[in-house]
Amino acid sequence: MYTTLALDLDGTLTTSTKEITVRTKEAVQRAHDKGVHIVLASGRPVLGIVPVARRLGLLGEDATILAYNGGQLVSTRNLEVIRERTVDLNTIHTCFTYAKEHRLAALSYDEQGVITEMPDDPYVGLEAYNNAIPIRKVDDLIAEVRHPMPKVMIVGEPARLLAAKEALTGLVGDHADLGFSDPFFMEITAQGVQKASSLVTLLSLLGHTEQDLMVIGDGLNDVPMFGIAGLAVAMDNASDEVKAHAHTTTASNNEDGAAKAIECHILSQ
Repeated sequence: MYTTLALDLDGTLTTSTKEITVRTKEAVQRAHDKGVHIVLASGRPVLGIVPVARRLGLLGEDATILAYNGGQLVSTRNLEVIRERTVDLNTIHTCFTYAKEHRLAALSYDEQGVITEMPDDPYVGLEAYNNAIPIRKVDDLIAEVRHPMPKVMIVGEPARLLAAKEALTGLVGDHADLGFSDPFFMEITAQGVQKASSLVTLLSLLGHTEQDLMVIGDGLNDVPMFGIAGLAVAMDNASDEVKAHAHTTTASNNEDGAAKAIECHILSQ
């Protein structure tokens, strides 16, 4: 039986309207009751994952939040940070300066939500919507971000972000990783940080192996997790590129795909 279950959130655990269905909630709870360690693995900040953990009944229980695409591991029992890797301030400021010079929206997070100089940018709005958190406009993002962060973002049209990634890799590639959770979301994390590397750390802490791990996801940032999992399940709404890296597929996020995979591969065992 798989003893660790890593679940992506957007496009996987939640529907296209960011809801968690009754069937999905019950499947996760039953897996947890069976002794499976649940990992909510997302690019979201912690404040965007905690409400999901609450809806699933995992707060106060033995489970883990993998936030910021792997930048933080947080216990759902007490919201204590288990592990953190941050991007240094100089790297963050270099990325923000590039974004400003090229009229791309950059964003970070405070205790309440998203902070940005471009609150009306549609992709900034999408990040806030995905997390159900507010946007606060700041006049100077560099001045506002005064300490290292697990993750910051530059968002925009995919073609422009590809050009930005190429340029920034030359500027900060020795200090940070630049990846895409979606073609319009470029996530900047500490070098070597991704969902998969943080999962490896967590598995070691739990005393579990990679063969004990089941992963369900739909995004490009889930592919490295697929590569280490004993069982990798792609959602039907994932791209063909993502599906090619999975062992099997399930139904879409609007058809209880995550619940069906959990029922098939964990609860029926």
